[in-house]
Amino acid sequence: MREARLHLETATGMRKTPLNALHRESGAKMVPFGGWDMPVEYSGLIGEHMAVRKAAGLFDVSHMGEFEVVGPGALAFLQRVTANDVAKIVDGQAQYSALPLPNGAPVDDVIVYRRAAERYLLVVNAGNIDKDFRWLQEQRPEGCELANRSDAYALVALQGPRAQEILQPMTALDLSALRYYHFADAEVASYQVTVSRTGYTGEDGFEIFLEPTLAEAFWKRLLDAGRDKGLLPCGLGARDTLRLEARMCLYGMDMDETTTLVEAGLGWIVSLDEAKGDYPGRAVLAEQKKKGPPRKLAGFEVTGRGIARHGYPVLVHDARVGEVTSGTYAPYLQKNIGLCYLPAGLSAVGTELAVDIRERKVPARVVATPFYKRPDKPGPAITSS
Repeated sequence: MREARLHLETATGMRKTPLNALHRESGAKMVPFGGWDMPVEYSGLIGEHMAVRKAAGLFDVSHMGEFEVVGPGALAFLQRVTANDVAKIVDGQAQYSALPLPNGAPVDDVIVYRRAAERYLLVVNAGNIDKDFRWLQEQRPEGCELANRSDAYALVALQGPRAQEILQPMTALDLSALRYYHFADAEVASYQVTVSRTGYTGEDGFEIFLEPTLAEAFWKRLLDAGRDKGLLPCGLGARDTLRLEARMCLYGMDMDETTTLVEAGLGWIVSLDEAKGDYPGRAVLAEQKKKGPPRKLAGFEVTGRGIARHGYPVLVHDARVGEVTSGTYAPYLQKNIGLCYLPAGLSAVGTELAVDIRERKVPARVVATPFYKRPDKPGPAITSS
Protein backbone atom coordinates (compact mmCIF):
# COMPACT_ATOMS: atom_id res chain seq x y z
CA MET A 1 0.00 0.00 0.00
CA ARG A 2 1.58 3.25 -1.09
CA GLU A 3 1.63 6.12 1.37
CA ALA A 4 -1.06 8.77 0.95
CA ARG A 5 -0.57 11.34 3.68
CA LEU A 6 -3.47 13.70 4.24
CA HIS A 7 -3.83 16.88 6.28
CA LEU A 8 -6.30 15.84 8.98
CA GLU A 9 -6.39 18.75 11.42
CA THR A 10 -9.48 20.86 11.98
CA ALA A 11 -9.44 24.53 12.83
CA THR A 12 -10.29 23.62 16.43
CA GLY A 13 -7.38 21.20 16.70
CA MET A 14 -9.45 18.02 16.50
CA ARG A 15 -8.33 15.53 13.90
CA LYS A 16 -10.61 14.21 11.19
CA THR A 17 -10.66 10.82 9.53
CA PRO A 18 -10.88 10.64 5.72
CA LEU A 19 -14.60 9.86 6.16
CA ASN A 20 -15.39 12.90 8.30
CA ALA A 21 -17.16 14.91 5.58
CA LEU A 22 -19.24 11.89 4.62
CA HIS A 23 -20.32 11.34 8.23
CA ARG A 24 -21.49 14.94 8.45
CA GLU A 25 -23.29 14.78 5.10
CA SER A 26 -25.05 11.63 6.32
CA GLY A 27 -26.37 13.41 9.41
CA ALA A 28 -24.26 11.58 11.97
CA LYS A 29 -24.06 13.08 15.44
CA MET A 30 -20.42 14.08 15.91
CA VAL A 31 -18.48 14.24 19.20
CA PRO A 32 -14.86 14.77 20.28
CA PHE A 33 -13.10 11.48 21.04
CA GLY A 34 -9.43 11.19 21.93
CA GLY A 35 -8.66 14.37 19.98
CA TRP A 36 -10.73 13.25 16.97
CA ASP A 37 -14.05 14.48 15.54
CA MET A 38 -15.99 11.20 15.39
CA PRO A 39 -19.57 9.99 14.79
CA VAL A 40 -21.23 8.76 18.00
CA GLU A 41 -24.41 7.63 16.24
CA TYR A 42 -26.32 7.80 12.96
CA SER A 43 -29.86 6.46 13.35
CA GLY A 44 -29.68 5.68 17.06
CA LEU A 45 -27.43 3.72 19.39
CA ILE A 46 -29.82 0.87 20.17
CA GLY A 47 -30.78 0.31 16.53
CA GLU A 48 -27.13 0.32 15.47
CA HIS A 49 -26.18 -2.07 18.29
CA MET A 50 -28.93 -4.51 17.35
CA ALA A 51 -28.02 -4.32 13.65
CA VAL A 52 -24.53 -5.60 14.51
CA ARG A 53 -25.89 -8.40 16.68
CA LYS A 54 -28.49 -9.53 14.12
CA ALA A 55 -27.18 -8.41 10.70
CA ALA A 56 -24.20 -6.08 10.23
CA GLY A 57 -22.80 -2.67 11.04
CA LEU A 58 -20.14 -0.51 9.40
CA PHE A 59 -17.75 1.53 11.56
CA ASP A 60 -15.13 4.14 10.72
CA VAL A 61 -12.08 3.28 12.82
CA SER A 62 -9.57 5.27 10.79
CA HIS A 63 -8.60 7.15 13.95
CA MET A 64 -6.61 4.11 15.12
CA GLY A 65 -2.84 4.37 14.78
CA GLU A 66 -0.55 2.21 12.65
CA PHE A 67 3.18 1.71 13.17
CA GLU A 68 5.42 -0.25 10.82
CA VAL A 69 8.40 -2.21 12.15
CA VAL A 70 10.66 -3.37 9.33
CA GLY A 71 14.09 -5.01 9.20
CA PRO A 72 16.08 -8.06 10.33
CA GLY A 73 15.77 -6.98 13.97
CA ALA A 74 11.99 -6.47 13.86
CA LEU A 75 11.03 -9.69 15.63
CA ALA A 76 13.68 -9.33 18.33
CA PHE A 77 12.55 -5.77 19.00
CA LEU A 78 8.87 -6.69 19.23
CA GLN A 79 9.70 -9.57 21.57
CA ARG A 80 11.40 -7.05 23.89
CA VAL A 81 8.48 -4.60 23.99
CA THR A 82 5.32 -6.73 23.89
CA ALA A 83 3.78 -9.14 26.38
CA ASN A 84 2.65 -11.84 23.95
CA ASP A 85 5.00 -14.16 22.04
CA VAL A 86 5.34 -12.63 18.56
CA ALA A 87 7.41 -15.62 17.41
CA LYS A 88 4.25 -17.76 17.48
CA ILE A 89 2.53 -15.96 14.61
CA VAL A 90 3.19 -16.55 10.92
CA ASP A 91 2.84 -14.44 7.78
CA GLY A 92 -0.78 -13.33 7.44
CA GLN A 93 -1.56 -13.75 11.13
CA ALA A 94 -2.40 -11.13 13.76
CA GLN A 95 -1.97 -11.25 17.53
CA TYR A 96 -3.60 -9.34 20.37
CA SER A 97 -0.92 -8.03 22.74
CA ALA A 98 0.16 -5.11 24.89
CA LEU A 99 3.13 -2.83 25.49
CA PRO A 100 3.91 -3.45 29.18
CA LEU A 101 5.60 -1.10 31.61
CA PRO A 102 8.00 -2.23 34.37
CA ASN A 103 5.02 -2.39 36.80
CA GLY A 104 3.19 -4.86 34.52
CA ALA A 105 0.61 -2.30 33.41
CA PRO A 106 0.13 -1.49 29.72
CA VAL A 107 1.29 1.60 27.90
CA ASP A 108 -1.41 0.42 25.49
CA ASP A 109 -3.04 -2.71 24.15
CA VAL A 110 -2.18 -3.40 20.51
CA ILE A 111 -2.65 -5.80 17.64
CA VAL A 112 0.51 -7.06 15.93
CA TYR A 113 0.20 -8.06 12.26
CA ARG A 114 2.96 -10.14 10.69
CA ARG A 115 3.25 -9.30 7.00
CA ALA A 116 6.60 -11.05 6.56
CA ALA A 117 9.49 -12.31 8.67
CA GLU A 118 10.99 -8.82 8.76
CA ARG A 119 7.84 -6.71 8.36
CA TYR A 120 5.18 -6.07 11.00
CA LEU A 121 2.32 -3.64 11.51
CA LEU A 122 1.14 -2.52 14.97
CA VAL A 123 -2.35 -1.08 15.39
CA VAL A 124 -2.64 1.11 18.49
CA ASN A 125 -5.37 3.15 20.16
CA ALA A 126 -6.11 6.57 18.70
CA GLY A 127 -5.57 8.55 21.89
CA ASN A 128 -2.22 6.85 22.51
CA ILE A 129 -0.52 7.23 19.13
CA ASP A 130 2.06 9.81 20.18
CA LYS A 131 2.63 8.25 23.61
CA ASP A 132 3.08 4.76 22.16
CA PHE A 133 5.48 5.92 19.49
CA ARG A 134 7.65 7.75 22.03
CA TRP A 135 7.69 4.69 24.29
CA LEU A 136 8.74 2.40 21.45
CA GLN A 137 11.46 4.81 20.37
CA GLU A 138 12.76 4.87 23.95
CA GLN A 139 13.13 1.08 23.83
CA ARG A 140 15.93 1.50 21.25
CA PRO A 141 14.70 -0.33 18.15
CA GLU A 142 17.89 -1.93 16.85
CA GLY A 143 18.25 -3.65 13.51
CA CYS A 144 14.88 -2.37 12.35
CA GLU A 145 13.06 0.79 11.34
CA LEU A 146 10.10 2.04 13.37
CA ALA A 147 7.76 4.37 11.46
CA ASN A 148 4.47 6.03 12.38
CA ARG A 149 2.32 5.45 9.29
CA SER A 150 -1.02 6.33 10.84
CA ASP A 151 -1.89 8.88 8.15
CA ALA A 152 -1.22 6.32 5.41
CA TYR A 153 -4.21 4.14 6.33
CA ALA A 154 -7.96 4.40 6.46
CA LEU A 155 -9.63 1.60 8.42
CA VAL A 156 -13.26 0.48 8.36
CA ALA A 157 -14.88 -2.36 10.32
CA LEU A 158 -17.68 -4.49 8.88
CA GLN A 159 -19.09 -6.43 11.83
CA GLY A 160 -21.96 -8.81 12.36
CA PRO A 161 -23.30 -12.28 11.47
CA ARG A 162 -23.98 -11.20 7.87
CA ALA A 163 -20.60 -9.51 7.34
CA GLN A 164 -19.16 -12.34 5.25
CA GLU A 165 -22.36 -12.61 3.21
CA ILE A 166 -22.11 -8.90 2.38
CA LEU A 167 -18.41 -8.83 1.60
CA GLN A 168 -17.92 -12.12 -0.28
CA PRO A 169 -19.63 -11.10 -3.58
CA MET A 170 -17.27 -8.13 -3.76
CA THR A 171 -14.02 -10.13 -3.75
CA ALA A 172 -12.39 -13.27 -5.15
CA LEU A 173 -10.73 -13.84 -1.77
CA ASP A 174 -12.29 -16.89 -0.10
CA LEU A 175 -13.46 -15.34 3.14
CA SER A 176 -14.56 -18.68 4.55
CA ALA A 177 -10.89 -19.72 4.52
CA LEU A 178 -9.74 -16.56 6.31
CA ARG A 179 -9.51 -17.61 9.96
CA TYR A 180 -10.02 -15.44 13.02
CA TYR A 181 -7.07 -13.11 13.60
CA HIS A 182 -5.70 -13.73 10.09
CA PHE A 183 -5.52 -11.28 7.21
CA ALA A 184 -4.84 -11.08 3.48
CA ASP A 185 -4.26 -8.52 0.77
CA ALA A 186 -7.07 -8.62 -1.77
CA GLU A 187 -9.08 -6.72 -4.33
CA VAL A 188 -12.51 -5.81 -2.99
CA ALA A 189 -14.91 -4.06 -5.37
CA SER A 190 -11.88 -3.11 -7.54
CA TYR A 191 -10.05 -1.56 -4.56
CA GLN A 192 -6.71 -2.93 -3.31
CA VAL A 193 -7.15 -3.46 0.44
CA THR A 194 -6.05 -5.61 3.36
CA VAL A 195 -8.86 -7.68 4.87
CA SER A 196 -8.42 -8.78 8.50
CA ARG A 197 -10.80 -11.09 10.36
CA THR A 198 -10.72 -9.06 13.56
CA GLY A 199 -13.06 -6.72 15.38
CA TYR A 200 -14.18 -5.12 18.64
CA THR A 201 -17.85 -6.09 18.85
CA GLY A 202 -17.97 -9.74 19.90
CA GLU A 203 -19.28 -10.66 16.45
CA ASP A 204 -17.72 -12.16 13.37
CA GLY A 205 -16.50 -9.56 10.92
CA PHE A 206 -13.66 -7.82 9.19
CA GLU A 207 -11.45 -4.78 9.55
CA ILE A 208 -10.34 -3.44 6.19
CA PHE A 209 -7.23 -1.29 5.65
CA LEU A 210 -7.03 0.92 2.56
CA GLU A 211 -5.63 4.16 1.22
CA PRO A 212 -7.29 7.24 2.74
CA THR A 213 -8.11 8.66 -0.71
CA LEU A 214 -10.29 5.60 -1.45
CA ALA A 215 -12.18 5.58 1.83
CA GLU A 216 -15.31 7.53 0.84
CA ALA A 217 -15.98 5.53 -2.32
CA PHE A 218 -15.30 2.25 -0.56
CA TRP A 219 -17.59 3.12 2.37
CA LYS A 220 -20.43 3.88 -0.05
CA ARG A 221 -19.89 0.62 -1.96
CA LEU A 222 -20.07 -1.39 1.24
CA LEU A 223 -23.26 0.33 2.39
CA ASP A 224 -24.85 -0.21 -1.03
CA ALA A 225 -23.85 -3.89 -1.00
CA GLY A 226 -25.30 -4.48 2.46
CA ARG A 227 -28.38 -2.29 2.44
CA ASP A 228 -30.83 -5.12 1.67
CA LYS A 229 -29.13 -7.32 4.27
CA GLY A 230 -29.68 -4.97 7.17
CA LEU A 231 -26.30 -3.20 7.17
CA LEU A 232 -26.25 0.11 9.03
CA PRO A 233 -23.52 2.72 9.52
CA CYS A 234 -22.64 2.76 13.21
CA GLY A 235 -20.97 5.19 15.58
CA LEU A 236 -18.84 5.09 18.71
CA GLY A 237 -21.88 4.67 20.95
CA ALA A 238 -22.77 1.25 19.58
CA ARG A 239 -19.09 0.32 19.39
CA ASP A 240 -18.83 0.92 23.13
CA THR A 241 -21.95 -1.00 24.15
CA LEU A 242 -21.06 -3.90 21.84
CA ARG A 243 -17.50 -4.26 23.15
CA LEU A 244 -18.69 -4.07 26.77
CA GLU A 245 -21.27 -6.84 26.25
CA ALA A 246 -18.34 -8.91 24.91
CA ARG A 247 -16.10 -7.84 27.84
CA MET A 248 -13.49 -6.24 25.64
CA CYS A 249 -11.45 -3.75 27.67
CA LEU A 250 -11.24 -0.09 26.68
CA TYR A 251 -7.86 1.50 27.32
CA GLY A 252 -8.12 4.54 29.58
CA MET A 253 -11.19 3.18 31.34
CA ASP A 254 -10.85 -0.55 32.07
CA MET A 255 -7.06 -0.53 32.04
CA ASP A 256 -4.31 2.04 32.15
CA GLU A 257 -0.77 2.52 33.42
CA THR A 258 -1.84 1.62 36.99
CA THR A 259 -3.61 -1.70 36.25
CA THR A 260 -1.57 -4.78 35.45
CA LEU A 261 -2.46 -7.03 32.54
CA VAL A 262 -3.21 -9.89 34.94
CA GLU A 263 -5.50 -7.69 37.04
CA ALA A 264 -7.34 -6.72 33.85
CA GLY A 265 -7.99 -10.37 33.02
CA LEU A 266 -5.46 -10.36 30.20
CA GLY A 267 -3.04 -12.87 31.65
CA TRP A 268 -3.68 -15.01 28.57
CA ILE A 269 -1.65 -12.55 26.45
CA VAL A 270 1.27 -12.60 28.91
CA SER A 271 3.91 -15.03 27.63
CA LEU A 272 6.33 -16.52 30.14
CA ASP A 273 7.99 -18.89 27.66
CA GLU A 274 11.76 -18.96 28.07
CA ALA A 275 12.28 -18.38 24.35
CA LYS A 276 10.24 -15.17 24.54
CA GLY A 277 12.94 -13.53 26.65
CA ASP A 278 12.68 -10.58 28.97
CA TYR A 279 10.43 -7.55 28.59
CA PRO A 280 9.26 -4.74 30.90
CA GLY A 281 7.12 -6.02 33.77
CA ARG A 282 7.72 -9.71 33.10
CA ALA A 283 8.72 -10.50 36.69
CA VAL A 284 5.69 -8.70 38.14
CA LEU A 285 3.33 -10.42 35.74
CA ALA A 286 4.89 -13.82 36.35
CA GLU A 287 4.41 -13.39 40.10
CA GLN A 288 0.77 -12.38 39.68
CA LYS A 289 0.05 -15.27 37.32
CA LYS A 290 1.56 -17.65 39.89
CA LYS A 291 0.04 -16.28 43.10
CA GLY A 292 -2.92 -14.31 41.77
CA PRO A 293 -3.28 -10.52 41.56
CA PRO A 294 -4.38 -8.41 44.54
CA ARG A 295 -7.44 -7.23 42.62
CA LYS A 296 -9.37 -8.32 39.56
CA LEU A 297 -11.47 -6.67 36.88
CA ALA A 298 -14.89 -8.18 37.55
CA GLY A 299 -18.10 -8.08 35.56
CA PHE A 300 -21.37 -7.26 37.30
CA GLU A 301 -25.06 -6.90 36.59
CA VAL A 302 -27.11 -4.21 38.25
CA THR A 303 -30.02 -6.01 39.87
CA GLY A 304 -31.74 -2.82 41.02
CA ARG A 305 -32.89 0.18 39.00
CA GLY A 306 -30.21 2.36 37.47
CA ILE A 307 -27.25 2.42 35.10
CA ALA A 308 -23.75 2.18 36.54
CA ARG A 309 -21.50 4.76 34.87
CA HIS A 310 -17.74 5.20 34.79
CA GLY A 311 -16.42 6.46 38.13
CA TYR A 312 -19.42 5.50 40.27
CA PRO A 313 -18.37 4.02 43.64
CA VAL A 314 -18.79 0.27 44.21
CA LEU A 315 -19.63 -0.86 47.73
CA VAL A 316 -19.64 -4.07 49.75
CA HIS A 317 -21.42 -3.82 53.12
CA ASP A 318 -21.42 -0.03 52.73
CA ALA A 319 -17.63 0.09 52.40
CA ARG A 320 -16.21 1.44 49.16
CA VAL A 321 -14.15 -1.30 47.49
CA GLY A 322 -13.73 0.11 44.00
CA GLU A 323 -15.39 2.08 41.24
CA VAL A 324 -17.04 1.39 37.92
CA THR A 325 -14.62 1.42 35.01
CA SER A 326 -17.25 0.86 32.29
CA GLY A 327 -21.01 0.65 32.65
CA THR A 328 -24.02 0.85 30.37
CA TYR A 329 -27.42 -0.48 29.44
CA ALA A 330 -26.76 -3.53 27.25
CA PRO A 331 -29.29 -3.36 24.38
CA TYR A 332 -29.07 -7.01 23.31
CA LEU A 333 -29.10 -8.41 26.85
CA GLN A 334 -31.59 -5.81 28.10
CA LYS A 335 -29.65 -5.50 31.34
CA ASN A 336 -27.53 -2.89 33.04
CA ILE A 337 -23.95 -4.19 33.18
CA GLY A 338 -20.51 -2.98 34.09
CA LEU A 339 -16.89 -3.69 34.98
CA CYS A 340 -15.00 -2.73 38.12
CA TYR A 341 -11.80 -3.64 39.93
CA LEU A 342 -12.46 -5.53 43.14
CA PRO A 343 -10.13 -6.97 45.80
CA ALA A 344 -9.44 -10.56 44.74
CA GLY A 345 -11.29 -11.91 47.77
CA LEU A 346 -14.47 -10.09 46.76
CA SER A 347 -14.39 -10.86 43.04
CA ALA A 348 -16.02 -14.31 42.99
CA VAL A 349 -19.10 -14.81 40.84
CA GLY A 350 -22.20 -14.27 42.97
CA THR A 351 -20.67 -11.65 45.28
CA GLU A 352 -23.32 -9.09 46.21
CA LEU A 353 -22.37 -5.45 45.59
CA ALA A 354 -23.95 -2.04 45.55
CA VAL A 355 -23.27 0.81 43.13
CA ASP A 356 -23.63 4.36 44.38
CA ILE A 357 -25.78 5.92 41.65
CA ARG A 358 -26.38 9.55 42.51
CA GLU A 359 -26.32 8.80 46.25
CA ARG A 360 -28.58 5.75 45.88
CA LYS A 361 -27.14 2.37 46.83
CA VAL A 362 -28.33 0.20 43.96
CA PRO A 363 -27.81 -3.56 44.32
CA ALA A 364 -25.60 -5.45 41.87
CA ARG A 365 -23.98 -8.88 41.61
CA VAL A 366 -20.66 -10.18 40.22
CA VAL A 367 -21.27 -12.41 37.16
CA ALA A 368 -19.17 -14.45 34.76
CA THR A 369 -18.01 -12.71 31.62
CA PRO A 370 -18.22 -12.15 28.71
CA PHE A 371 -21.76 -10.99 29.29
CA TYR A 372 -22.58 -11.86 25.67
CA LYS A 373 -21.26 -14.78 23.62
CA ARG A 374 -21.92 -15.37 19.94
CA PRO A 375 -24.48 -18.15 19.51
CA ASP A 376 -22.29 -19.85 16.88
CA LYS A 377 -19.09 -19.55 18.93
CA PRO A 378 -19.84 -19.70 22.66
CA GLY A 379 -16.24 -20.02 23.91
CA PRO A 380 -15.20 -20.10 27.58
CA ALA A 381 -16.50 -17.59 30.09
CA ILE A 382 -14.02 -15.37 31.90
CA THR A 383 -14.92 -15.74 35.55
CA SER A 384 -14.00 -13.26 38.21
CA SER A 385 -12.62 -15.86 40.62
